[in-house]
Amino acid sequence: MNPAGRINRLFGTGGGVMLTLYPAFPDDFTPDTPLFVEIDALEVPLWCERFERRGIAGAVAAFADFDTERRASELLDREFYLRETGSGEDDEFYLEDLIGFAVEAQETGGRTLRGTLADYYDSEANPLFELDIDGRRVLVPAVEEFIVHIDFDKGTMHLVLPEGLLDLS
Repeated sequence: MNPAGRINRLFGTGGGVMLTLYPAFPDDFTPDTPLFVEIDALEVPLWCERFERRGIAGAVAAFADFDTERRASELLDREFYLRETGSGEDDEFYLEDLIGFAVEAQETGGRTLRGTLADYYDSEANPLFELDIDGRRVLVPAVEEFIVHIDFDKGTMHLVLPEGLLDLS
């Protein structure tokens, strides 16, 4: 992925930041699309709670989970990226379609486990993925916040999960 911009400095007291937008940053960007930064060798999605353009190459943003000056300062001087979008095809799919995909589950503490998506349990209250990791079945919430990337061509899915969620002991 090519960098789309850089997080320059804090803006205000509520975790806001000033961004420099590179020419690769799309004019039609919408805040429901996450930006990605690399922190401790992990790709971390930044969900915009606020995004305002300031001229052609600037913007002010605030991100969920980075809502204090201290948390936002962790992002300073980092370049951010956008995921490549598809070829304009209909991107709609059902989570059931992912059964059988190879899964790489990375915990925020740094541990990475590999397995297979064995099943999907649909529920409005708590949809779940059943992962088969080293012969053990583990249930994890099937929520958008944990899904970093799905490659339909390769049949793979990358998850980033909170530390301790995959307790296999």
